[in-house]
Amino acid sequence: MNEFELIAELREDVGKGASRRLRRDGKLPGIVYGTDKNVNMIMFNHNEIMHHLEQEAFYSRVLTLKIGKTKEKVVLKDLQRHPFKRSLLHIDLQRVDEEQALTMRIPLHFINEEKCIGVKQDGGVISHLMTEIEIVCLPKDLPEYLDVDMLEVGINEALHLTDIKLPEGVQIYSTLHGGDEAQPVVSVHIPKVSAADEAAEAAEAAEGDEGVDVTTESADASTKEETEPQDSES
Repeated sequence: MNEFELIAELREDVGKGASRRLRRDGKLPGIVYGTDKNVNMIMFNHNEIMHHLEQEAFYSRVLTLKIGKTKEKVVLKDLQRHPFKRSLLHIDLQRVDEEQALTMRIPLHFINEEKCIGVKQDGGVISHLMTEIEIVCLPKDLPEYLDVDMLEVGINEALHLTDIKLPEGVQIYSTLHGGDEAQPVVSVHIPKVSAADEAAEAAEAAEGDEGVDVTTESADASTKEETEPQDSES
């Protein structure tokens, strides 16, 4: 299991102008808060954070934040990206208390999709209605992801929140707060024919019908010529 250590520096110069200057210098402004400690304004090496983001586990793992000689446990709570450039604008981290439950968004991994009964036997297609869910657990129980097994899902069937196997100590946030436990997560259904496909099929059918008519008329004409009596020369 990879461990992530984030090296940060404190920053005192705040505001939009200060943040723009930091970004021009290759820094990423951020903030860390939580566990009844002071909110700290911090900054990171932008490219180092970008490198970490290439690994899915970074989003759902307890991270180590190092500021000077001080280390503390944190989780990623928010990330602001540039609207069209491949760059970051701001990062929010939350301190972790080992005795307090965390609320985190965790990715779903859909396994056995190629062996799914509804796909393999009936030619169905899989629709992912969710790709992540929000869970509640203590930091020590935090999973990197949750598996959703598609093996036994038939055509026109779905898996729901209640079908997700949760590790011990992990609960789904929405069901704890009165949400719908039967909310679908993924389904297998018959492929829908697109409007373009329907138009193409209709055109092919029309061409086929027209060809039949022409052939029939031609045959009728030929038969007529052969059966009609011809004037004989006197």
